[in-house]
Amino acid sequence: MTEGTTAAPAEASDTLTRLEQEGEIAADYLEGLLDIADLDGDIDMDVEADRASVSIISDTGSRDLQKLVGREGEVLEALQELTRLAVHRETGDRSRLMLDIAGHRAKKRAELSELGAKAAADVKSSGEPVRLDPMTPFERKVVHDAVKAAGLRSESEGEEPQRFVVVLPA
Repeated sequence: MTEGTTAAPAEASDTLTRLEQEGEIAADYLEGLLDIADLDGDIDMDVEADRASVSIISDTGSRDLQKLVGREGEVLEALQELTRLAVHRETGDRSRLMLDIAGHRAKKRAELSELGAKAAADVKSSGEPVRLDPMTPFERKVVHDAVKAAGLRSESEGEEPQRFVVVLPA
């Protein structure tokens, strides 16, 4: 066996261990936040697409957790950044952790995937590029993935916070 054939599995194992550690640090931080806010919620950790994923869910209904989502997910985005900073403080590494609260991001992902697929279908039928409304980086990534799955390409244009996706013909 050559050195190169053993390095890849070891590297993948190291990455998984690092991402699991990020999830644990994030979970501890979020548990403290839930305690301070006196909110009930269970924390679920996973690793998806080479990033740690942490979800706060509630079996008593997500009404209380909606406070942590906010209007249009604004509070969720802020909490995700704070959680990433908490991970960074502990590890010294930049985190790409994704946070979901009460299924908000999962629902948004499904809606955006549908939007990307529809925009791709429109471009295929018209042959003309389609410009979408400004989106957050997370939203643009989901749309880019949906467009790619539909066999087309897309680009982001503009400056934050007005950055948007353009779906291009093949």
